[in-house]
Amino acid sequence: MQRARLLWRAAQLALALICAGAAQAAPMRVVSMNLCTDQMAMMLAGPGQLMSVSYLARDPHASSMAQEAKAYPVNYGRAEEIYLLKPDLVIAGSFTTRATVDMLRRLGTPVAVIDPAYSLEEVRARITQMGAYLGREAAAAQLVAEFDAGLAQIPKSDRPLRAATYYARGYTSGTRSLAHEILQAAGLSNIASELGLSAGGTLPLEQLALADPDFLVTGRDYGGRSRAEEVLDHPVLRHLKSTRAGTSIADRDWVCGTPFVLRAIKTLAAERP
Repeated sequence: MQRARLLWRAAQLALALICAGAAQAAPMRVVSMNLCTDQMAMMLAGPGQLMSVSYLARDPHASSMAQEAKAYPVNYGRAEEIYLLKPDLVIAGSFTTRATVDMLRRLGTPVAVIDPAYSLEEVRARITQMGAYLGREAAAAQLVAEFDAGLAQIPKSDRPLRAATYYARGYTSGTRSLAHEILQAAGLSNIASELGLSAGGTLPLEQLALADPDFLVTGRDYGGRSRAEEVLDHPVLRHLKSTRAGTSIADRDWVCGTPFVLRAIKTLAAERP
């Protein structure tokens, strides 16, 4: 936690130096082409500043701001369509649309790349970073303060319950993940630490049953049928869910490092015995 705080402060200092050295007006034609940056940009952008968000921003399964995203034209992360919008800033994620980012930069379009948040401290850092890119530092500081106030309202637990996350394909979150910190904030202890799964990965049902968690967090299906989701309906998992405390969490509530992770924390804390 101390290391994360130092990293966040270092990021704040770096951004302050960048902004001080840039001495230029805030961008007024901004395009976001990543689900997580879409949501942060919609929360922080000034009137008329944000021109377009990615098509995923309107997906209610993935986006916590699907309704708000309807107010913006969408893009599909293609260099041609984004270049024709004549943006003075494009905001992208570090693991998506790399070819588009490279092409836009070759064409002279400014592109800012924001990394995913893997901790609650990094959620604060990403909000601050987005505020700096948009020239909306005051709004970002207010959003961080509201986020911290929300965290402070979560009931504390003297006895963290051993918890397991289990999603489609049998995937579980490791200790170096935002989901891990969300569990901790809700008074739960991720059994991935016992299993040595720092990066997460596939967890066989047999191993899950032998681990015998007190609390089970599962993903929500998308209403259709797929091989990836079949494991969520397996008899072993159904038995575990029926005999232990737990809940399901929508992807949109914790896939991105935004203040919306508070909803996941509050849901988990409310279901904790």
